[in-house]
Formats: sequence, structure tokens, C-alpha cells
Amino acid sequence: MQRLIQKAKDFNELVMFEHSIFSLPFIFIAMVVAADGWFGFGLLILGVLAALSARNFAMGVNRYADSDIDAKNPRTANRPNVDGRLDKSSILVFIIVNALVFIAVAYVINSLAFALSVPILAVLASYSYMKRFSSLAHVVLGVALGLAPIAGVIAVSAAIPLWSVLLSLGVIFWVAGFDLLYSLQDIDFDKDNDLYSIPSRYGADATLFISALFHALAVLFWLLFVWAAGLGFFAFVAAAGSGFVLAYEQRLVRRDFTQIDRAFFTVNGYLGIAFFVLIVLDRMVS
Repeated sequence: MQRLIQKAKDFNELVMFEHSIFSLPFIFIAMVVAADGWFGFGLLILGVLAALSARNFAMGVNRYADSDIDAKNPRTANRPNVDGRLDKSSILVFIIVNALVFIAVAYVINSLAFALSVPILAVLASYSYMKRFSSLAHVVLGVALGLAPIAGVIAVSAAIPLWSVLLSLGVIFWVAGFDLLYSLQDIDFDKDNDLYSIPSRYGADATLFISALFHALAVLFWLLFVWAAGLGFFAFVAAAGSGFVLAYEQRLVRRDFTQIDRAFFTVNGYLGIAFFVLIVLDRMVS
């Protein structure tokens, strides 16, 4: 029993389960707006299962593909995929199981979700290989998480309305923007190992500028989402308020690169939760 508990802890560390907080709020935002309120316990359970299995799949592929890179990087050398706690065959089984769970959940949800399940998994897996030949890896990560709102609205309405695309575009640029900030930690390592990150190719100043531009676009698309979905005051506060949060994140990193972890995990985590709470409030009072 103790061994099973330890294995569970190792897999939790492998995929950083707690970081699911980035994608879950925006799935539920899309579901709340699509349903114009509460969407039911059944879809809640299916939505959580789909989100967690998709993220576990993506993180599993990333760790499986990056074992050689992680082993060279002092920041990642203690990960379970590197230090021997989890071998490659175990990680591969983990990847396959989560892929099957995601496809099965999509099948239960509706035919459109099922038809898109494998293409979505392909997009999620592609991020792990992009950094080997393209600096667009940051945007691909954004696309991977930006699919979450699309998946949420498909689960409720089996359609992809304009507002969900705008919400998704906001998530794409939000994620790409904070991934750029996060990747500043590895700028020297990426240069030495010929990896295609924007910091290693264009430098820290260009990275900070592009990150800020991406975050400005994220706020713009979220404001357009509020307009296209016909939402109210609290939804507008959520979209506009995200601009102040992201400005604080940018300022935090510019002032001190040692604050990158705080900006990445804490600030972005609060942003997603606050955005969701305000959207729920908006639907309650409308």
C-alpha cells in the first residue's frame, strides 16, 4: 500500500496536478455561459474528467519526450522522469491510459466531442516537440490550453459559437505570454542546447515585449468575448480586471526575475479563479 501511495505521489509530481487550476476555470466559464447558468452535475463530472485526463496526457508526453533535456537542466534534474522514480514504460502506460479516458469521456459527452478528441490529443502532444525546431512552442502551449473553453462549450451545446473562439483566443495569448516569462529561467540552458525558445533566440528584452503584447491581446479578446456573448457588468469587470492582474505580473517579473515562479503560479492561478467567480456572479444577477 505504501508503495502505491508513493507511486501516486511520483505521478502527481510528474504532471504537477495542482497546475490544473490554469485550465479548469476557463472550461467552466465556457460551460456556464453556454448553459446560461448551471450545467448539471453530470457535465461537471465529465468536464473535470476530460480536463484532467487531457492535461495528464499532455504533461506525460512532455515528460516522456523531454527526459533527455530535463536530465541536463539543473532546474529539472530532480523530476521523477529523470531521477529513476518513474521509468519510461510506466510513463508511456500513464499516457495511454489518460488518452483512452479522454476519448471515452468525449464519446459519452456527444458526437462532436468524440470526433474532435483525437485531433485535440494530437495538438496537446505536439507542444513537447516544437521547442526542438520552432520558437512558436510558446504559442502551441497556448493553443493546447486554449482548447479548454472550446471543449467546455462543445460539452454543453455541441457547437462552437463565436464567443467561445474569442474566449479561447484570450486563453491562448494569456498562456503564451506567461510561458514566455517562465522560459526566461532557461534562457542560457536553451542557448547551450540549441533549443528554440523566444528568450534564447531573441533575448530577454524582446521576450518581455512580446509577452506584454500577448497579454494585451489576451485582455482584448476577453473583452470581445464579453461583448459577443452578451454578458453583463461583472463579466466586463472580469475581462478588464484581468488587464490589471497581468500588468502586475509583468511588473513583478521586470522588477526581479527571481519572482518568476510567483508570477507564473500564484498570480495566474488567482486570475483564472477570479474570472470564473465573476462570470458565475454575472449569470446569477442577469
